[in-house]
This record gives sequence, structure tokens and C-alpha cells, in this order.
Amino acid sequence: MAVSDLSFLALCALIPIIFLFFLKLIVRPRPIKIPIKSRHVLITGGSSGIGLALANQAAAEGARVTILARNLEKLEEAKASIRLSTGIDVAIVSADVCDLEAVKEAVDSVGPIDVLVCNQGVFVAQELENQEMKEIRDMIDINLIGTFNLVKAALPGMKSRTDRKPVSIAFMSSQAGQVGIYGYTAYSASKFGLRGLAEALQQEVIADNIHVSLIFPPDTDTPGLAEENKRKPRLTSIIAASSGAMKADEVAKKAWSGIKSGSFFVPCNLEGFMLSVATAGLSPQRSYLMAFVEVISAGLMRVAGLCFQWSWYGSIENFHAQHK
Repeated sequence: MAVSDLSFLALCALIPIIFLFFLKLIVRPRPIKIPIKSRHVLITGGSSGIGLALANQAAAEGARVTILARNLEKLEEAKASIRLSTGIDVAIVSADVCDLEAVKEAVDSVGPIDVLVCNQGVFVAQELENQEMKEIRDMIDINLIGTFNLVKAALPGMKSRTDRKPVSIAFMSSQAGQVGIYGYTAYSASKFGLRGLAEALQQEVIADNIHVSLIFPPDTDTPGLAEENKRKPRLTSIIAASSGAMKADEVAKKAWSGIKSGSFFVPCNLEGFMLSVATAGLSPQRSYLMAFVEVISAGLMRVAGLCFQWSWYGSIENFHAQHK
């Protein structure tokens, strides 16, 4: 009896090991490291908020940084701020990401890019019924179409590089790109679109040693957030409060860690990690250990997701009951 018990315990211990080995064989793409020191990093939306924090950290790590935004005056202020904090000069270029020809001209002017961080974005929370179509189009044009424009402009140079070292394209999505939230109809549509772009693009560029990352920050303490909160519907604030806010520097640190490790999903906090596991689906995964967590936790994460939905829909019901 004791021998059979030991055999059973040994088998129980062996099964996870065999499964881990199986996952190590099948996860794609393969693990990669993407250095940024002495490499050209282009960051859009780089004049403030997360983009400015990303630029500061990249410059401090020895990258050759270019920041792109529309407002030249703000770009000059950002350049001075980065020089003050790091002692390093960054290049600046002004362009509207919604204008493909302007983006191509800007990218051509700064030379081949090793790491492209598409960080530009606008966000106005509003119920669809009350939101103007111009605001909806602006969010989709800047957040999604602008990203297409940037990738179209940068890809030829990234593909024709001669050193063949790994390079990266990173998209700044949002936790609202992982789950739909009341008042985020247009914003979530633009950010969910980035996932489809990222998954398909990774398959198209992997043969050129180009690696795609999708970053999911929560609400982030930036100058734009204060303006957004002035119009945010009360229900949106209640539901979004389930994921805490972060500082821009914290998001930038998490983002660079994910980009440099070639991670496809880059969550920035615990809630984002849970959402990444819960929504993994058919997304690429480089880490067999993370794949193991996704497989083992899938059922549990679904239960957790249902609990969150129960809470959110309860908040909606209570809010409408109080405001009839």
C-alpha cells in the first residue's frame, strides 16, 4: 500500500513537469531579449505623461531617443526636461499621427528605428448616446488609425536594417483594451482594435526579427487624467476604481521591462496581470512558465471575471435605481 501511495505521489509530481516541458516545446515566438542601449527609440506622444516618462527612462539607459508629438512648444519643453533630469539631449519631431504623409516624412527625417513605441492617445469617457461623433472619430483616428500610420511608415526601415538584431514595435493599449467598461464605448473600441493589429502584425514581422508588445496600463496620473475626470460619468468612475491608478514613471518602468523581454502582453499592475491571464485566448506567449499559469488559472480567472461583472452590473442597477 505504501509503495502504491508513493508511486501515485511521484506521478502527481511528474505530470506538471511533463506539462511544463510540453509547453516549453510549443510556445511561440521563442524567448528574446531586445536591448535599447545605443539604439534608436522613437516614442510618440512623448511630450507629456507616460510618453515623457518612457523617454526619460530610455535616455537614462543610453538609448538614442526621438519623441514625436503635434505641439512643437511642448516638445521643446519635454526636451529641456529630459536634458535636466538625465543630462542627455533627445531629438524632437512634430507630426500629426492621423496624417500618413506627415508621419512618413517625420520618420524618414529621423532615420531607421530600432524600437517604435506608439504611445499617442486621447480619451474622453462618455456614454455612446451622449457622445459626439467627432469625439468618437478622433479617438479611433488617433489611437488606432494613427498607430497603423506609424507602423506603415516605420516598417520599411526596420525591415531593411543590416545588423539583423531584434527590434520592437510596442503599442500603448489600456486595461480598457482588455475589458469593456461603462462610458468607454469609443475608447475601448480603439484600444481593443490594437490587440487585433498586434496579434496579426506579430505573425507578419516575426521572420524579420521584429517583436510586438501590447502594454496595458490602468488609469495613470498624468495631466490628461485630470481633464478626463472632469467629464467622466459617475458610473465610469465607480467601475474603473476596481483597478488602482499608477504613476507615469511606474507604467514606463513596467513597459520597458516588457518591451526588452519581448513580451507580447505587458500588464502594469496586479489587476492588469489578472486580466492578461483571463483574456490570453490565442495570443502569442514567449514564456512557458507564463503559459503554464494561463492554462492552470483559466477557469479560476473566469470565475473572478464573473464576480467582477456581478459587481459592475450591481453598481449599474443601484445607480439607475437611485436616479429614477
